[in-house]
Amino acid sequence: MSKSLRLSEKWFRRGLWLVALVFASFLIGLGGTVVNDLPKVERALELDDFIDRAAASPLRSTIKASEETELVATRELEQVRLQLTAAQQASANGRETFGNWIATRRATAQPDQDPELIARTRSLDVLKQKEDEAQRKVAAQRQIVLDARQAEQRARESLAVLERTAQEKLLAEYRRVELRVFGYRLALTLPLLVVAGWLFVKKRKGTYWPFVWGFIFFALFAFFVELVPYMPSYGGYVRYVVGILATVLVGRYAIVALNRYLARQKLAEQQPDQVRREELSYDTALVRLGKNVCPGCERPVDLKNNEIDFCPHCGIGLFDHCGQCETRKSAFSKFCHACGTSAAPRAPLASAAGTVDSFTPGAPAQPAV
Repeated sequence: MSKSLRLSEKWFRRGLWLVALVFASFLIGLGGTVVNDLPKVERALELDDFIDRAAASPLRSTIKASEETELVATRELEQVRLQLTAAQQASANGRETFGNWIATRRATAQPDQDPELIARTRSLDVLKQKEDEAQRKVAAQRQIVLDARQAEQRARESLAVLERTAQEKLLAEYRRVELRVFGYRLALTLPLLVVAGWLFVKKRKGTYWPFVWGFIFFALFAFFVELVPYMPSYGGYVRYVVGILATVLVGRYAIVALNRYLARQKLAEQQPDQVRREELSYDTALVRLGKNVCPGCERPVDLKNNEIDFCPHCGIGLFDHCGQCETRKSAFSKFCHACGTSAAPRAPLASAAGTVDSFTPGAPAQPAV
């Protein structure tokens, strides 16, 4: 198409495509904002929404109290352990001193030291009592820590059962919310696709085609980016079924369009040469000639062969001669490239099939642009 356009028209078309892309980008931004806000329609779900609060609250209170009790008991246990260590050290020192004194007493065998022996023995008993008392305190604190841990463990196990049940309910509700949000997306996207399809069929070549194509790009983006990634899978069944349906619909449209095209081509090839060229757009004819295909039937033709003036497939005239200077030129040219004479009707010439055509190959009628 670009070879047949004027320079200014070419740049205008590029600018209009830029307008289409910019328009599509703003629509995509707006649509993305709306789609991202769709989940906010649903309330945020939490595990506490589905747990048995009457049973869970006492368990959580027990866990909290047990943790606090365990923390306090652990601190107390550290203190009494220090006290036990000090008592054991004092008792050990007392026994060592007592042992040394006993050894001296036996060596000297002084009866007057018997009261001191009794006093030292009593002092050693006091140290042993303090050590035993520290041992009892350590054992008591250990028991408190153990009871708190066991109570916390029992409460956590019971709470875990409630939380598993609540988690199952939460996941089920998440799936329902996901389906509802997908339904919102589907309700937003499907009308866009329907409108985009109608615009593609009816308006893509109209005056405001940049906005039409911008909307089409936006609808395709909304479908493939904003909808398809969030489509429920259910093991792949949904996506595969949707893919099959989409493929069938697109394939059916393509087959119907191909059959209509072939029917139109077959009907067009039965028309006289002049009628067929009048129905061809000037720009379309130039584009097809630039691709070395026949403008009428779109089959390959060797346009460099100077002996070919008509399409060997459909018989449409490809080259004729200027009525002024007899120069061989394209039958679709509006002016002669050698003398600049406007293409005007001439006397009828025989076609490639030997029949007389009612149109003069040297002067094609003005095609609709």
